Amino acid sequence: MRLIVIVGARPNFIKVGPLVPALREAGHDAHLAHTGQHYDALMSDVFFSDLKIPEPTWFLNVGSGTHAVQTGKAMMALEELFVAEKPDAVIVVGDVNSTLAGALAASKLHIPVVHLEAGLRSFDMSMPEEVNRLVADQLSAMHLTPTLEAGDNLLAENVAGERIHFVGNIMAESVLRHAQEAAKRDACGGFGMVQGEYILATIHRPENTDHPERLAHIASAFAEAPLPVLLPVHPRTRPLLAAHGVGDSTPNIHVVDPVGYLDMLALQGDAAAIVTDSGGIQEESCMLGTPCVTVRRNTERGITLEVGANRLVQAVRSDILRGLAHALSSTRDWERPEYWDLEASERVVQALAGGITPPIGLG
Repeated sequence: MRLIVIVGARPNFIKVGPLVPALREAGHDAHLAHTGQHYDALMSDVFFSDLKIPEPTWFLNVGSGTHAVQTGKAMMALEELFVAEKPDAVIVVGDVNSTLAGALAASKLHIPVVHLEAGLRSFDMSMPEEVNRLVADQLSAMHLTPTLEAGDNLLAENVAGERIHFVGNIMAESVLRHAQEAAKRDACGGFGMVQGEYILATIHRPENTDHPERLAHIASAFAEAPLPVLLPVHPRTRPLLAAHGVGDSTPNIHVVDPVGYLDMLALQGDAAAIVTDSGGIQEESCMLGTPCVTVRRNTERGITLEVGANRLVQAVRSDILRGLAHALSSTRDWERPEYWDLEASERVVQALAGGITPPIGLG
């Protein structure tokens, strides 16, 4: 089967790391199309290097912009690509703007869409990612889910059961395939941190960074944290943090540039706890055995709360500190969720081997 796999941002790169080799080993003519949603070396190139991902066959150079501009430019470029290459199916991954663009462009051309990481829901329509997930799932011919709950969400939205395949979490597979290599790195020492004696933090979602009062509470909590806070910061977030006095010389907070995949795994594994608003890091910390505090109104990764790896708090100073105290006292003995293992990519191959049911009207 001729397949085009769409990637555009950090979470996509991590998930296709195990996927593309598995597809090719199964005999599929699988190629990557990189939209360029994340395009600088720290947010793109280093992930391809760390994960040994095959070079994309096509780089579409979409770049940054508003959600509408980025999605529209990606959709236009992908439509042109699909018309020229005539794939049998298009695989979209996760919930970024490139995912939505790929699903829209393919479905308009009557090309079956396969959604990897289908069915996750935060039930919060203010999140751009939730809009992307919902639309991509409604357009998809095959839904590859990371949890049983994701399948239940799809059934509740009237997706036919035969289109839903529980394959497990391919993000988890990527962690397991690289954790040993990452553990050999002294990433924390490179930033002057001591293993087990620092808190790793990432904050980038607009629900936090675009609201000065929330960002102020987060900054205050970090300043008062019981351990030093190591904060790799997206370029977009640096000036927003600086407006609240958080910079390179802020006491207790160590602001650094984004790091590559393997270094980030090493930092997560060596941290005493993690504070984040990232969906992927909630999953990675669950796999690495490091307790997590998620600063958001809600999370689509509810399974991490259920197993005890994660706790959800509002962007309020006292709530963050309370959640952090709970995380630091964690016994770290939670069980991994079902199918968060080394076989997710193989289950994707098995699902594809059963055939893709065409969208209604195209059969």
